[in-house]
Amino acid sequence: MGALKPWHLILVVVVLVILFGSKKLPDAARSLGRSMRIFKAETKALSEDGKDATAEKADAQVTGQQPLDGQPSAKPVVDPVQRQQS
Repeated sequence: MGALKPWHLILVVVVLVILFGSKKLPDAARSLGRSMRIFKAETKALSEDGKDATAEKADAQVTGQQPLDGQPSAKPVVDPVQRQQS
């Protein structure tokens, strides 16, 4: 029911040629390709930023510092010198 058949694709191509003309289709495809490349680069940058933020949060928890987002770390690290003085 939901499968695309070859005649569906041919019909879509014919409608696009009729609507936009054969001269504008290559330009439209080129601009679509550029847009997809930009979108791919931006999503990759966002995912890398997310991984960096997660790594910073994990590093902050290991060292006992407050993470950048203001959330307290799971275990506060107490200096051994302060333990002996208490």
